[in-house]
Parts: sequence; structure tokens; C-alpha cells
Amino acid sequence: MKERQSLVFKFASEDWEFEAIHRLNYKTFVEEIPQHERSPSQRLVDKFHSENTYLICLCDRELVGMLAVRGKRPFSLDQKLPNLDSYLPPGRHICEVRLLAIEKKYRGMRGGQILTGLLALLWQHGIEKSYDLAIISGTTRQQKLYQHLGFVPFGPLVGSGEALFQPMYISLETFEARAGEFLRGAPTRSFHTPPVNFLPGPVAVRPEVRRAFEQLPTSHRSPVFINDFYTTKERLCGLTRAAECQILMGSGTLANDAVGGQLFLEGGRGLVLNNGEFGTRLVDHARRWGLDFEVYEAPWGAPFNLSAVRHRIENTSSLIWVWAVHCETSTGVLNDLEALKALCAKLGLKLCMDCISSLGTVYVDLNGVYLATGTSGKGMGSYPGLCMVFHHHELRPAPDSLPRYLDLGYYAVQNGVPFTFNSNLLYALRAAIWDAEWERRFAQIAKMGAELRRRLREAGFQLLAPDSVAAPAVVTVVLPPDISSVELGCRVEEKGFLLNYNSEYLQRRNWIQIALMGECDWEKIIPLINVLKYVAFHTTGVRRPSLEVG
Repeated sequence: MKERQSLVFKFASEDWEFEAIHRLNYKTFVEEIPQHERSPSQRLVDKFHSENTYLICLCDRELVGMLAVRGKRPFSLDQKLPNLDSYLPPGRHICEVRLLAIEKKYRGMRGGQILTGLLALLWQHGIEKSYDLAIISGTTRQQKLYQHLGFVPFGPLVGSGEALFQPMYISLETFEARAGEFLRGAPTRSFHTPPVNFLPGPVAVRPEVRRAFEQLPTSHRSPVFINDFYTTKERLCGLTRAAECQILMGSGTLANDAVGGQLFLEGGRGLVLNNGEFGTRLVDHARRWGLDFEVYEAPWGAPFNLSAVRHRIENTSSLIWVWAVHCETSTGVLNDLEALKALCAKLGLKLCMDCISSLGTVYVDLNGVYLATGTSGKGMGSYPGLCMVFHHHELRPAPDSLPRYLDLGYYAVQNGVPFTFNSNLLYALRAAIWDAEWERRFAQIAKMGAELRRRLREAGFQLLAPDSVAAPAVVTVVLPPDISSVELGCRVEEKGFLLNYNSEYLQRRNWIQIALMGECDWEKIIPLINVLKYVAFHTTGVRRPSLEVG
């Protein structure tokens, strides 16, 4: 036996895993517990196989333990016990757990570890699916174990001969109370369940994007790379209706620094609009460049009052430019780009926009925007590391005024590639945007975002941005003072979901964020809501002790 090899707990997904399940099923419920007839094939396919979710334990490529979960009625016990619900607590979301089996040679030294891991994975799965009652047909040979875990026997024995089973149930709260220490000791680090990414970056990427990134590096001077670089820029411009695009190696912060450099060349006075953390960062960019500017501020979580913005502009002399954030990631507010464009066009001002969190999540029309920034990560669906500055006018080098790396005019006269360029990042971005069905993606994100917000409110959570101005791909949740955002984020992460809670501005305000910027679907969102609700309102680990005044 391979004692030193680690155990991996996961949901069965591979063909060879399902074949191994059929064979372990036969060994356990034909050869060991004579519940079914023998077969020359020595494999037993469960009658509910197509509806089962299998939780398995592997040692190398050997199946050493398993159990099956199913939430669809009728259950196996429905067919054995008439009026099954009369035996069960009312008002519960029920699942049936079956086919618990551990390979014989692993039942000694590692049997407890295998059982612990399977039950811990079952616990996690139950929370994600919102199950709060599990029923089993427990073999009478292991009745003491089941009762020790908190299972309650009900009804008569089912089966016959040597294959007798006791119907039993257990509630989620009883299971946790009885098995809390047991579950905390589970080998969760061995769970082969990659976390579901709800971060605003880095985001989950499609397989073809990963494959493009993993290919051999290409010289940034090769004709093939130059051609692919140009076509990538053309695709980005087509997506945004921008005339030109310069791609830099760096984060969105670098792109905004480059815009600051262009405004430095422009001279004159500007107005920075600020209603969140990233508006505050634009103020910082402007200050560091020594720009002549004023600031219009709106409360975090509120949109800009365009009448007040117009009044501010009309009462500030010599304004030339306005700089704002489109999607204010910190609050989940989507500022009105079209209204800002119309206002600046009417008043003859140059509008600059940070579109880093809006590109790829909503339709962004940069026609009429003087300078705009984006990034390869977030809604564009690729890896971080590239950033873009979109423009419509000719850029000229400014070697006496700007740092070489931030001189967009130098990029323009060097055909966009003045310095060494990471071809892996370029090809990953190209793969992410090349065949993307943007209209369909925008509609899907809008639908998921609206439904996510509705269900979070139904679950009892307070959301920061009003629905009328909410960005579909970012939801900021305001937690009550007695729930720690950091503890909640950590607990949710332990259960397999990555949320944004580590940013300093979120921790300071006790907020968490759910982002739909990467690859995502509704099947992943429903379990997240169940886990969030459970962790926030049904556990004590995330709550701060109340302060008594005496």
C-alpha cells in the first residue's frame, strides 16, 4: 500500500474515475455486502448514476474512497419507505447520501483520514447546495459510527438477509455540533477543487487563453509578432470605437500615469471627478504630475450629480480637461460615460476616462473621449500585465518632458513596440478578445449581476450602490459592524470562493466585493450565495464580540 502518497479529495469528473467508482461499488455492495447479484464484469453501475454527484478520495490514480450525493426526488428511500416525509423534520432542503465505501486495504491506518475528508467535502458541498438535511440507508454494520456522528434512526430496517440498512437522517446543525472538531481536522489542503474566482483581478481565464500564454516566447521584433500586435490593436479599437491604441507593459496604474503625462504636456487647468477609491487615485496621479486641477467629489457609492458637475465647470475659469473613472470598482458604481461625453463636448473640454474595470463587462464607446485607459486583466479576460491607452489624435514624442517609458508619442512613432515586449501576454490577450461574443457577454453579465444583487438582498445583505447606477460586474456588500469582512472573506475562501476583501479601502470600511469580470456562470453564483448566507448568519467565527458599556 502506498502509505506515503498524499490523499486527494475531489468531485469525480474523469472517465477513469467513474469506471473505478463502478468497480468499488461492486466490491462493496456485491462482494462484501451482498445487496446485489454478482456479475462477470465485476462492476456495478448505480441506478441513479446519471444524477449522482460523487465525492471521491484518490491516492495517486487509485480510487480509495467514495460516496454519492443526490438532491432529486424520488430518493432511493422513497421507494423503500412509503410516506418518507412523515419521518423527517418539515421544511428542510433534503439530499440523500449513498454508496459510502472505502477500499479494504485502506481501512486501517488511513481509513479515518479518508472518511474525515469525504465527510468534510460533503459538508462543503451541502452548504454550497443549501442542503440542511441528509438522509441515508446506513448499513447495520456501521450503525454505531453513524449515531456517533449524530444520525437519527427512523422507520423500520430496509433490505434483506445480510444486507440490512437502517434509514437515518442528520441535520446540518447537528452534524456540525457533533463533528465540528472532526471536520476541522479534515485534510482540506488536499481537496482537488480549485477555488471559484470572484475577484476583480486576476480573473478566471478561458482554457484557450491559458494555452496561448503557455506557448514559447516570440521575439518582439519578428514580423509574425509585429503583425499579431497590430491586429490585436485593431481588435481593441474595434471593440471601443477608438481610432488608436497604445499597449504598454504594466498595470492600469501605469496607463493612468501615461495619461497624466499627456495632460502635463497639455498644460492648462483640469477637473478630476472623484466618487471612490479609484477616483481618489486619479487625484493622486494628477498631484504627482504637478497638474493644475480642482476636484469635484461625490459620496462613495453615489453617482456624480451632473448638474452639480456642470455648475462647477461653468464656475471654474480656464478648464481644459476632465478626468474620471467609468466603473468605480471600489463601490460598484457605473458612472454615466455618455452623459459625461455630451457635457464635455458641449463645453469644449477634453474628457479622459479610466475604463479599466468597465472594458469587457459593458459596452464602452470611446468615440468622443480624448484619452482612456484599460488593462488586459479584469473584464478583458486575460492575465494582468498589459495596459492600454486609447486616443483619437496624433501623439508626438516629448523626450524633454516625459520619462521614456511613459512617452506615448514615442510608442506611436516606434510603431507601438519601442521596448522589449512579453509575447506570452500579447498572445493571451489576443486569444481572450479575438473570438469573444461581446454583445452576448455584456447581456449575460448584466443578467447575472442583477440577479446576484436581488438574491443577496433577499438573503439579508446590504448593497452599497443603488440598482439604478450599479455596475453589473462589481457588487460591493456593506457588512454590519458585528461581522468582520476579513473573517468572512477568509471563511468563504476556505469553502472554495475567492472574494475581494483584502484591499485596504475595503477592510477599512468593512466591505466585501463580488466581481463577475472573469469566466463565470450562474451555476457558480448560486453556491456562492448559499455559502455567504451560511457563513455570515449561521456561524459564529465571523462575528466580533459585542462591546458592553458599563
